[in-house]
Amino acid sequence: MPTAPDREWFDQPDLAPKERGLHFQCTMCGNCCTGPEGYVLFTPEEGEALAKRLGMSYKAFHRDYTHDTSYGRSLNEVKTKAGLDCVFLDRKKFPGKAVCGVYEDRPAQCRTWPFWPSVVKTESTWNRAGRGCPGIDKGPLYPPKHIRLTRDRVDI
Repeated sequence: MPTAPDREWFDQPDLAPKERGLHFQCTMCGNCCTGPEGYVLFTPEEGEALAKRLGMSYKAFHRDYTHDTSYGRSLNEVKTKAGLDCVFLDRKKFPGKAVCGVYEDRPAQCRTWPFWPSVVKTESTWNRAGRGCPGIDKGPLYPPKHIRLTRDRVDI
């Protein structure tokens, strides 16, 4: 499916959805929200929405739920048996599943998984991400236009 290695996988004109695209369906495994130390970046507007959802000031949200990284301000992580979970990942609400406690107000980085530039760059990077995400190559087909628009919302 990919063309020359120096061209991004989805920088081609759209074809009929039957002909191209990627399948994805969230399985609520939580793998995208846990693992080794990482970061979940957010904009000031996203931080404001999260603070409002939590019923606190932005300053208190910043202090209690975030930290500085070399990439910018990130949501905190909590050590669990699975690794370092996002502070908002809830593994208790639905036993055997992992859900986002702030789903409606989650940052763009979370909303756009798995259509990140680093994941959809090549077929190989997509397949590599699929080794850790059981929802990759399952579920509905997303056409190239949707993937490109989603990909372009974040720089990760």
